[in-house]
Amino acid sequence: MDFPKNFVWGVATSAFQIEGAPEVDGKGLSIWDTFCQRAGVIADGSNGDVACDHYRRWESDLDLIASLGVDAYRFSVSWPRVRPGGSGSWNSKGLDFYERLVDGMLQRGLKPYLTLNHWDLPEELQANGGWAHRDTVHRFVEYAVGIGARMGDRVATITTHNEPWVMAMLGYESGIFAPGIKDRAQASQASHHLLLSHGLALQALRAQGCRSPLGIVLNLAPVQPATDSAEDVAQARLEDGRLLRWYVDPLFGKGYPQDVLDHLGADAPRIEAGDMEAIAAPLDYLGVNYYSRSVASAAGPWDVKQGGREITEMGWEVYPEGLTELLLRLHRDYPLPPVYITENGGAFPDPLTDGVVHDADRTRYLAQHIDAVGAALAQGVPMAGYMVWSLLDNFEWASGYVKRFGIVHVDYDTQRRTLKDSAHWYRGFLKRQRASHVVPTPTGPQTALAGA
Repeated sequence: MDFPKNFVWGVATSAFQIEGAPEVDGKGLSIWDTFCQRAGVIADGSNGDVACDHYRRWESDLDLIASLGVDAYRFSVSWPRVRPGGSGSWNSKGLDFYERLVDGMLQRGLKPYLTLNHWDLPEELQANGGWAHRDTVHRFVEYAVGIGARMGDRVATITTHNEPWVMAMLGYESGIFAPGIKDRAQASQASHHLLLSHGLALQALRAQGCRSPLGIVLNLAPVQPATDSAEDVAQARLEDGRLLRWYVDPLFGKGYPQDVLDHLGADAPRIEAGDMEAIAAPLDYLGVNYYSRSVASAAGPWDVKQGGREITEMGWEVYPEGLTELLLRLHRDYPLPPVYITENGGAFPDPLTDGVVHDADRTRYLAQHIDAVGAALAQGVPMAGYMVWSLLDNFEWASGYVKRFGIVHVDYDTQRRTLKDSAHWYRGFLKRQRASHVVPTPTGPQTALAGA
């Protein structure tokens, strides 16, 4: 389908995954710098010290992005690069880097979509309890206001948090992501503080006069029962509550879902007066990250092979119709602002061979999911944009450099970038979209008549 002329097309990355330079120009440590030092937590024993060397190569990377013909670049600011301790003095060299990055985007006709927190919390704040400690809420609001003062007049949007579910559940409950804590009570408290800091940051940025639209990005998926049994249906309802309703309900003023509070029991978060009203601060937009559906089974983890679908290198089922289902459900249940798909993509085995990368599986994945967005748009969902995850192969968190999501291949030894077939396809797709919006120039008799 032809998308609206004002529909935004982009690519996305995050600071820790691509920047490298962990000790350059006064940057402080993040929880991921220290987490990577633990034995056995990263699949290949690697870290983010070099990653894609974007801190030094940002200008050529912006040229590469512009060459794709996209409208927008979604990036994140490294909190410890601009305020090393999470509070106290600011690092002017770090701030200057992001100023140059934003200005470089604007010079190339790219809209900057800024994310404040893509998981790299300053280590000093974690030493004081991290997101499980209420003080971190206020330090985040200070950070948000500081960045808003520097760049809020030039960026297309400001996102507070990327995927608070991941930070809380994988970071504080299962412990497979930084900071590596395994405590359900801390996880639920962290989830509340992340949402609270989001709401308070929106209030503070608006009070400051920030002109950028403000929002949050959630990782969401439809949760379906493995069978029609009462047990599986109940399990799906609970998992939907923990993944989706726990985050979306309070953002739209509904509070936390009672069934999840009952499930948490004594591990439910401590909530103070005024917290829920702050969390429900109006959103200018909602970002949705989608990769696959979730299937719930009361008997234990569902075997993804049972779905009979293609499976990505991450072990995730390719299920594009789930994106349409998810978006329609959100539209039905909540008064949605404009919605962006802020991440969507897949990790596939795609080696560089004779200077090219043939990744037909990724190209197919992207085309199918863009179609799914179009189907939601055609049914009234207020879709505003779509961004591919990821621009570059990069440090893929606990998977290290084993998994590649990029539409651009990165040789980690030489840092050479090579556009994969999927990047060439995306560029061609965007060119065709723009061509569909061009009004043909009248010719022949009509031209003569117009000039008469």
